[in-house]
Amino acid sequence: MFNILHIKYFKLSGSFLMFFLLWFSGSLFAQADRKFIRQGNREYEKEKYSESEISYRRAIDKNKSSGDAVFNSGDALYRQKKFEDAGKQFIESHRMNEDKEKKSASLYNLGNSLLMADKLKESIEAYKNSLKLNPGNMEAKYNLAYAQDMLKKQENQQQQQQQQQNKDNQDQKKDQDKQEDKNKDQNQQDQQQQDQQKQDENPQQQQQQEMSKEDAERLLNAIANDEKNVQEKVKLAKAAKERVKTLKNW
Repeated sequence: MFNILHIKYFKLSGSFLMFFLLWFSGSLFAQADRKFIRQGNREYEKEKYSESEISYRRAIDKNKSSGDAVFNSGDALYRQKKFEDAGKQFIESHRMNEDKEKKSASLYNLGNSLLMADKLKESIEAYKNSLKLNPGNMEAKYNLAYAQDMLKKQENQQQQQQQQQNKDNQDQKKDQDKQEDKNKDQNQQDQQQQDQQKQDENPQQQQQQEMSKEDAERLLNAIANDEKNVQEKVKLAKAAKERVKTLKNW
């Protein structure tokens, strides 16, 4: 995990303690919030990050304008791997603090939080803004270069994945086209077989039709012959009858 900056408050002694008490004599809220900040710092150094977060939030409750308490609460959240929440605190700390160095530190820690959350582009922007306020921060320069390198690798990997995806799509399209062509050829073959089968069936049907026609002609001829025979028989019978009558009269 990347190193982050942390604001500390120490107990003062001698003349410095007297100045400290006089300077804060008009602000009980300021005394209270620094008390909780110091308590949070002690817990933070013991790696009790959850407890230190609570102490820093109590300091914020005592003094809503305490940018240092907000900053350190972001540190505690970062150590608990709550990078998104930590980033929000560093953004707020940057807004609240007027001190140029503290604003730079807020942006630096924001860059670390974003980097750990895999938001590379945002972290690069945060590091750049931090270095504008404090160009001598070597850790910010190192982390900036690291984030830029990671972004380049990520973009290259995404590009390779996209190229592979495009290739897979093209191969799939080729397979689909090949299958469609195969189905088309098969359909054509089936159609040709059906047409050939119809052609094979037509001569047989025609022959059957012709045979039926011949049978019909024979049947008509037979009927005609029978009718002719009947007429001849009728004529013969009539002639015989007339002969009989003639003989009888004579």
